[in-house]
Amino acid sequence: MGRILGLDPGSRITGFGVIDVVQGEGVYVASGNIRATATDLATRLKVIFDGVVEVVAAYAPTEVAVEQVFMYRNADSALKLGQARGAALSAVLTTGLAVAEYMPARIKQAVVGKGNATKEQVQYMVRLILNLPVAPGADAADALAVALCHCHCNSHGLAALGRTGEQRRRR
Repeated sequence: MGRILGLDPGSRITGFGVIDVVQGEGVYVASGNIRATATDLATRLKVIFDGVVEVVAAYAPTEVAVEQVFMYRNADSALKLGQARGAALSAVLTTGLAVAEYMPARIKQAVVGKGNATKEQVQYMVRLILNLPVAPGADAADALAVALCHCHCNSHGLAALGRTGEQRRRR
């Protein structure tokens, strides 16, 4: 499969995780955060866009997977998250890479075994699966979980053009 970049977009912190796929298993390459600390949203979106472009250039992924947006109770937060996600997606798409998208519950199911797992459970399982000495931060762990989900779904023939087999059956 190659190298997978997982992204967990946020309007202030966008997590990224990079894994190589070796014999169907994810192998840790790198992870971190793109921090957008500006007060105005437009500047934060530019930081996210530029940061994702830099990550793609630095790690040369062959595939990209992103967490899909789900509706928050706060519409303003959902709109900002959607814009941050759009900035990250636009940055990836300018490179010509295809993007697969997964719902948060699907990602948690693939990594933890249950769709309502806590952030701490995701961090713990990412650390175990990738054999890391310490758990990555929450946003980086979420991004690594997205990459691991994509790896798992592709190894079972479920991911195609950003839709898992589960999502295709629902339509």
